[in-house]
Amino acid sequence: MRNPSKPETPTADPLRGLGALGESRGPAPVHLWNPPYCGEIDMRIARDGTWFYNGTPIGRPALVKLFSSVLRKDPERFVLVTPVERVGIVVEDAPFLGVELLRDGEGETQSLRLRTNVDDWVEISARHPLKFLPGDSGGLKPYVLVRGELWALVKRALFYDLVAWGEPRMVEGEEMFGVSSQGAFFAMAPMREIADLT
Repeated sequence: MRNPSKPETPTADPLRGLGALGESRGPAPVHLWNPPYCGEIDMRIARDGTWFYNGTPIGRPALVKLFSSVLRKDPERFVLVTPVERVGIVVEDAPFLGVELLRDGEGETQSLRLRTNVDDWVEISARHPLKFLPGDSGGLKPYVLVRGELWALVKRALFYDLVAWGEPRMVEGEEMFGVSSQGAFFAMAPMREIADLT
């Protein structure tokens, strides 16, 4: 009898259980699934958004999209989830990369849309917020919430667009520089520090 406290050995084929999802559109309802945790597999998402399996880049975009559709962030780790198993993977930074940014309107009516490297479109809003974290070189790194606890790192070139579309606003008594979308304002930094943004 299997010891329920001991994780199973991961399957050799990470596609197990994905066959029925191959023709689906959009992310699977992974938040509804609670299969057993079967350990780690040798899969990682690099900082530049490239997916690797057994140390080799996954070159088929359709396969990357399929894996991304069953990706979930659990409290302990990132996992791929199917109805029959749950396996851990490594994510070096964010699981997605923001590769295209569209702007409609300006000022208070401004609306921004982000496309990820797996062709998901996200309306930046209070539901899909922007956040800005310190970068390795002292600048800022912008992220957009795609779904669940899965974020997209916005490419550096697009960050300059966000800065160009930004404006100062008072936030809790302090003048902040940030960018708005769908009526929500996302602060980047205090105006007194704006020279260090880029």
